[in-house]
Amino acid sequence: MNIEEKIQLIENGTLEIIDTEELKEVLKKDQPIAYTGYEPSGKIHLGHAVTVQKLKQLQKLGFKIKILLADYHAFLNGKGTVEEIAETAEYNKKCFQALGLDETTEYVLGSSFQLEADYTDKVYQLATMTTLKRARRSMDQVSRADDNPKVASVIYPIMQTVDMAALEVDIALGGMEQRKIQMLARENLEKIGENVPVCIHTPLLHGLDGDAKMSSSKGNYIAVDDSVEVISKKINKSYCPQGEIEGNPMIEIAETFVFPNQDTLLIKRPEKFGGDIELTHDELIKDFSEGNLHPMDLKNGIKDFLIEFFAPVREYMEEN
Repeated sequence: MNIEEKIQLIENGTLEIIDTEELKEVLKKDQPIAYTGYEPSGKIHLGHAVTVQKLKQLQKLGFKIKILLADYHAFLNGKGTVEEIAETAEYNKKCFQALGLDETTEYVLGSSFQLEADYTDKVYQLATMTTLKRARRSMDQVSRADDNPKVASVIYPIMQTVDMAALEVDIALGGMEQRKIQMLARENLEKIGENVPVCIHTPLLHGLDGDAKMSSSKGNYIAVDDSVEVISKKINKSYCPQGEIEGNPMIEIAETFVFPNQDTLLIKRPEKFGGDIELTHDELIKDFSEGNLHPMDLKNGIKDFLIEFFAPVREYMEEN
């Protein structure tokens, strides 16, 4: 596979790459490094699985994958005590392994290097370059809404910037909620003599309730290790307005997980309702938007897919 073909593969399922010309240079390296940071703050769900799916793809293209289990970031973001976060980090690591990242994946606790002198020095340097307004704005989609924000909320993006230098990353991968922080990193890392990574942004999934973002704190998610019964219950109750494509979590799940992994979605129906059908992506969008596919039929297809798709995850978690 040549570089152009690799770029086309990487672009698939992403919203933007900043920038493509820099990515070409990264792909010339023997083993470039791609990283994503996750706050250990709850269940690993479909929203996380979007980036994991892209990390697996990069791994197959020869990238070294580093996952930052950002325990100090979770603490700064009010996600629990240090002890609680440590337990969650271990659970999160098992979930990522269950999702299929291979044994070469490096899992790094933020607290394992974020107290080192060199790291702290870079945080202080960036603190003198970053305005309060810019730091707070970069956290708009990351932190919880707070009428009385803490100093922690402006330390967070500066630390995330230095993480990229400390982990020597060539690619920083994240959902669109990370964009403002990653743009801050691209602007400032060069000022302290550090490598500026390529940034890749993946879509955010709407919550099952139709909320703008799937989130463990809002309870509007499907965890990768949810039981068959829980998946069924959550999907049956999910937001799926008749004929609407935009902002429909069932359509997003189909586009993000079903069709990148298989050509058609099987929808099982009783004979009196037309019997089983298999739809390609284009057929699904057309039939649903025109009102020819009932929301409950779409939900049943998505439910059956997710139950099978995450079966290996449930098995791995039960055994480990």
